[in-house]
Amino acid sequence: MKYYNNILETIGNTPLIKLNTIASHLKPLILVKVEYFNPGNSVKDRIGLKMIEDAEKAGLLKPGGTIIEGTSGNTGMGLALVAAIKGYRCIFTTNDKQSKEKIDILRALGAEVIVCPTAVPHDDPQNYHNVALRLNQEIPNSYFPNQYENPSNFKAHYEVTGPEIWEQTDGKITHYVAGIGTGGTISGVAKYLKEKNPNIKVIGIDTYGSVFKKYKETGIFDENEIYPYRIEGIGQDNLPGNVHFDLIDEIEKVTDKEAFLMTRKLARLEGLFVGGSCGAAVAGALRYAEKLSSDDVMVIILPDHGSRYIAKIYNDTWMKENGYLEEETQLTALDLVKRKSKDYQFIAANKTDTLAQVARIMQEKNISQMPVMENGEVVGSITESRLLNKLIDDPSAKGQPVESIMGYPFPFVMPYTTVDAMTKMITKDNPALLVKLDDSTIDIITKYDLIAGLTN
Repeated sequence: MKYYNNILETIGNTPLIKLNTIASHLKPLILVKVEYFNPGNSVKDRIGLKMIEDAEKAGLLKPGGTIIEGTSGNTGMGLALVAAIKGYRCIFTTNDKQSKEKIDILRALGAEVIVCPTAVPHDDPQNYHNVALRLNQEIPNSYFPNQYENPSNFKAHYEVTGPEIWEQTDGKITHYVAGIGTGGTISGVAKYLKEKNPNIKVIGIDTYGSVFKKYKETGIFDENEIYPYRIEGIGQDNLPGNVHFDLIDEIEKVTDKEAFLMTRKLARLEGLFVGGSCGAAVAGALRYAEKLSSDDVMVIILPDHGSRYIAKIYNDTWMKENGYLEEETQLTALDLVKRKSKDYQFIAANKTDTLAQVARIMQEKNISQMPVMENGEVVGSITESRLLNKLIDDPSAKGQPVESIMGYPFPFVMPYTTVDAMTKMITKDNPALLVKLDDSTIDIITKYDLIAGLTN
């Protein structure tokens, strides 16, 4: 029989998956390491287990003890899984910008959660990190892992995640990309990979409102760089001990909007239902990858799962209220027409054309549907499936006029109808749409046009 003794044994060995549609315009092979395959759906399961096991070995955490940690949610989840198996109590502090889903998940696992204000300085007593530290001092037999300074965070990735990536890429990795939060994921993996091959480049992803990029490039800790942002899990207003800047070659900054739009694209175009820091990592990585060659292999860490962000990133109302959907909703029928190649020609059948003539046009022009016209007016439509079915049923019908089998005209949309609205109008019965550009000019919007508009 093949089985695990407990859920903790399933942590690690997460897959590498190639990015296809989103990275189709780039030369290098771009792979993502999808950490939501861990049982707690995030990369933090790795450090939750490592920090507790090391604390037990050092005598810092005894049976019946309490684990107290400041977390953006995912580390708490990893620790809560360990606590459930090992019988510890958990108290987590977090800040009020974290998603409700994260807090609900922690409570579902039996943890106590204290929500603290986000907009306070790092040294303020109300800061979630300082609240956790105070509770650790007040509660007997408690342990404060402190993921930001705990070397076990770094070691978990140096000892396990780094070797996984090296083996999965057969040592061919040339670029490693990860968000910078506590620093453990990027630094631990970076140390292992650079020991294997010093030429591997490590690219950190930071957010606007965080201090990492400027500090890396200038050595200056600039408090003017600090302001609120919405991406969860990356960026800091201080310098955690687990961020080893000497192991990071370059840092790319990403806006909230870039991160969240890319997060939604990963779900829609790659089937990767991930969180906002994942979108940030991919957005920054793809921008960096524009200068790479086909010989390069890039690996990007995707830290967590999209289920933590249903009420935010995957909620259209929240996205629109915060101005993040503006780019997506601006794309219109007119934009799609303008994006067509210079060689493109609008093709239509005349209602008196024979089925054989229509079949020849479809074959020569490589199209699967056409409007049918009479005297400049649209009177019907013809699709290759309708044409094929007729010719199979009655091969002698090839001399009949197309009007004998044509369907209803494709629906018309206005030039400024959005892509979102048009995708809802495309159906099995309506495989294309028509757009009237002026009094005498019309064009067609096909499924291919919509796909191209959404991916380019």
